[in-house]
Amino acid sequence: MGKKVIIIGAAGRDFHNFNVLFRNNKDYEVVAFTANQIPYISDRMYPKELAGKLYPKGIKIYDESELPKLIKKFDVDICIQAYSDLPDVEVMHKASIVNSNGADFWLVSPEHTYLKSTKPIIAVCAVRTGCGKSQTSRYVANLIRKAGLRVVAIRHPMPYGILKNERVERFATLKDLDKYKTTIEEREDYEPHILNKTVVFAGVDYADILHAAEKEADIIIWDGGNNDASFIKPNLLITVADPLRSGDELTYYPGETVARMADVLLINKINSATKKEVKTVVDDLKSINKKAKIMYANSTVTPDNPRIIKGKKVLVIEDGPSITHGGMRIGAGSVAAKEYGAGEIISAKKYAVGAIKEVFKKYPKLDKELPAMGYSPKEIKDLQETVNRAECDVVISATPTNLRHVININKPIVQVSYELKPVGSDFDKEISKFIRAARKT
Repeated sequence: MGKKVIIIGAAGRDFHNFNVLFRNNKDYEVVAFTANQIPYISDRMYPKELAGKLYPKGIKIYDESELPKLIKKFDVDICIQAYSDLPDVEVMHKASIVNSNGADFWLVSPEHTYLKSTKPIIAVCAVRTGCGKSQTSRYVANLIRKAGLRVVAIRHPMPYGILKNERVERFATLKDLDKYKTTIEEREDYEPHILNKTVVFAGVDYADILHAAEKEADIIIWDGGNNDASFIKPNLLITVADPLRSGDELTYYPGETVARMADVLLINKINSATKKEVKTVVDDLKSINKKAKIMYANSTVTPDNPRIIKGKKVLVIEDGPSITHGGMRIGAGSVAAKEYGAGEIISAKKYAVGAIKEVFKKYPKLDKELPAMGYSPKEIKDLQETVNRAECDVVISATPTNLRHVININKPIVQVSYELKPVGSDFDKEISKFIRAARKT
């Protein structure tokens, strides 16, 4: 075997990079993966069934905290950064750790890991977690369906279970969420697509996933995770930006990368942002990508039972990744609480127990909003207990999955959905132009 490699990841891009670049490459030996950002995914194996004939024992996955020790232990030549939504300074801290322990630090260009499809591809990426990729993907899927074409979504991976059983996953009904024993985070991203009548593919081996999706689609949407680049070479790249975190579009990896690559830069949530915040994002994006078309959208929130919010003490539950490592200052639940006249948003932190309490310690800026964390049965149990301990009148849940299907809540719950509403007709026209071109292929 050739140069020794560690892939630094979080159960997603790391596995894809391995599959495309290293699985059958005798010039390199991947001696370990490391895991971070997502709980309960270290201390397991990338199995031999996925690793290929060069790795008959599979590849061990370690916690990223062990990286310096692993570099020395395996005499590593190269460490590859392969997870997303990191501040630029944190990426360079990792580079310094790797370099100081004697290994090179690589950032792999998306171009080198693209899969090529026989079908037209629209990729939806973002500059940060929680900008509105999935609502944008759903909107685009509806336009394609209205045009009479078949559409499926391929979702950025979240393989947090038994990896050898997750090579290719297909989600067409809500029962499939139980079939694959999905976490709350997975449900947050798959369930709205399913309810929108869009089949979703995900898993571990994206060459096999793409092949399966191509059989069912005239157009494929890549629905990105975190702010990662697409795994599939797009014919149209839409990158979503969030003015509520203005400035982040130039300071996060690989968010700036996908902003520079975009054909369309869609600035979302302008109904919740100030003119100054929107201008900052526009100026930043124009400074790095002069070829892209800049468009705008609102993110509209809709509670399923708004009449019970007014004047009440409410506990707000939000999409977990968006308000944890995504760093959103407010989520759709807080927006709905304000718009529909809640009397008070209580502090979720005060009632947190167990694994949820640890989440608040890890992300000290969190207080009132409760992240819908559920990567393990224990975390789901602690989430349920936290909600049920809270002294409030109503629970406002803005996680995209319906928590009524996951936990038993002892209070009235209002489920909030949020959808993209483009400003003007430019965005629809751009997608319609793409659809016309796709018909000719």
